[in-house]
Amino acid sequence: MIKPLIKGLGVTLKHLFAPAVTIQYPEERWEPYPRYRARHIMYQREDGRPKCVVCMLCATVCPSRCIKIVGIQDEKGDQYPRRYEIDLGRCIFCGFCVEACPVNAIGMTTHYELDGPTRESLILGLEEMMRPPRG
Repeated sequence: MIKPLIKGLGVTLKHLFAPAVTIQYPEERWEPYPRYRARHIMYQREDGRPKCVVCMLCATVCPSRCIKIVGIQDEKGDQYPRRYEIDLGRCIFCGFCVEACPVNAIGMTTHYELDGPTRESLILGLEEMMRPPRG
């Protein structure tokens, strides 16, 4: 009966005197792993328009239904989004939208500081997605 107690106390003491792994955020920044999925980004064509062809696969495959797309067609018949929104408050950052895109128009960065004063500020529009994340 005393042997398990001493064994448990040994485990407790080992962790008690181990160095802390806490970082002092925001003075110290965590370096995310290369495959870490955070903020979305929309890639551009050479002419500056979004690469998206409005196939709606990303919105269809999204389990949290946080992607909303409204497309238009130009005079040559090419489709591109007039409105493309991702609600980061609902997104679960699964990456299914990136995997489903047939033209590799959407990607995910490792920028993890996603905040805002209101819920509406967590909705990324097309213009925000085409700009690189700040910070």
